[in-house]
Amino acid sequence: MAETRLSRGLIQVYTGDGKGKTTCALGLALRAVGQGLQAYMVQFMKGRETGEARAAAGRLAPDLTLRSFGRPGLVNLRAPDPEDLALVREAWGLARQVILAGEYDLVILDEINLALTFNLLAAEEVFKVLRDRPPWVEVVLTGRQAPPELVELADLVTEMRPLKHYYEAGVQARRGIEW
Repeated sequence: MAETRLSRGLIQVYTGDGKGKTTCALGLALRAVGQGLQAYMVQFMKGRETGEARAAAGRLAPDLTLRSFGRPGLVNLRAPDPEDLALVREAWGLARQVILAGEYDLVILDEINLALTFNLLAAEEVFKVLRDRPPWVEVVLTGRQAPPELVELADLVTEMRPLKHYYEAGVQARRGIEW
């Protein structure tokens, strides 16, 4: 537990079609840990082992905890498999508990925005937890298509917008850069 709490925790949203939402949230976590704060990241719908998961577990623990919930591959958001739905709900159960307990200064809900937009989670329940959280807990929600109600509730919203992307030139996802 951090010796000094944030005087006021805010809600941040990183959204849009551009690259960098998770990376931005991890940068904030790195900054928080460097200042003696405790950070917790819950990754929704991410089943592949990523560089950030390895770094959090091996190098930044116990100051940064990262838990991933998902299966390899993409979730069919319009007709999700029951296993994917169960994993989203399991991730939310943990996230809710972590936020309301107030033991972590920064809680990141990575890729939750699409789960909200496609009604894989009850948005009102998520918004209620955000409103009822301890006053020092900062929460970051990432992912494309943040719902308008979340944008309204948030204190900061950053939209990542691609101006140019190397995928268009045929560059595939690379270990250590995209995952």
